[in-house]
Amino acid sequence: MWRAAAEPSVERLAKERTNPQADVLVTMPPFIQRAAGQKLLADFSPDGAAQIPGATPNYAPLVKNYLSFIYNHNVLKTAPASWDALLDKQFKNKLQYSTPSQAGDGTAVMLQAFHSFGSKQAGLAYLGKLQANNVGPSASTGKLTALVNKGELYVANGDLQMNLSQMARNPNVKIFWPADANGERSALALPYAIGLVEGGPQSDNGKKLINFLLSPAAQNRVSELSWGMPVRKDVTPNDANYKAAIAAMQGVKSWEPDWNQVAVSLQSDIASWHQATDSE
Repeated sequence: MWRAAAEPSVERLAKERTNPQADVLVTMPPFIQRAAGQKLLADFSPDGAAQIPGATPNYAPLVKNYLSFIYNHNVLKTAPASWDALLDKQFKNKLQYSTPSQAGDGTAVMLQAFHSFGSKQAGLAYLGKLQANNVGPSASTGKLTALVNKGELYVANGDLQMNLSQMARNPNVKIFWPADANGERSALALPYAIGLVEGGPQSDNGKKLINFLLSPAAQNRVSELSWGMPVRKDVTPNDANYKAAIAAMQGVKSWEPDWNQVAVSLQSDIASWHQATDSE
């Protein structure tokens, strides 16, 4: 058995510590780091770990993915050029991002603001201003795409894998990344990660599953089957989905924080976000 999702899965593993029910955990940072820090993951180095940047003794990246933003190109014609552009009054009640702590992509928006504005304090100050245009809380990022497609929203957040997969059904949606004050467009890396659960009931099968999912053959089809991007540096797919993802990221600088540090400060940061945006 495997368990996927974000923080709730890690909490479930912690409750099951004395009698684990899962063998494999698939989640996102910083929750995979939290699971490792709580000793919920076993020591296991998958086959070919040397070809997987970011692999650790307890977990490894599984699929590359990135924070992204979407806009309705029929309404706006061109993407908002910068973060400051999103403060314009035309976006009042036409902009929404998923809520930090309730959605991993929403937490990513908060972290991206910290990065793009150079500090937590400056990022929170910006998000406080942006709240004047924000429709309000949303526990689901995926549901925002249809609202953008219909023009009920002009702008929303998402992630690259999800947004690329949704665009065929939502033809009015396009992907963008706003630029910071220096003109740099950047995207927070949000890789799915996988780890072997400590003391799982079928650990041998769990190891086999991890090795299969991280094998060159499986990684070569990640984009074809799911719009994700492979984590192995010795795998370069040739399918149309992979090419679309690479094209979308042209001119966008990917970055990744110290996720162990994020795991420690996350609850405090979310509390600060609530205070800055006056959100309950």
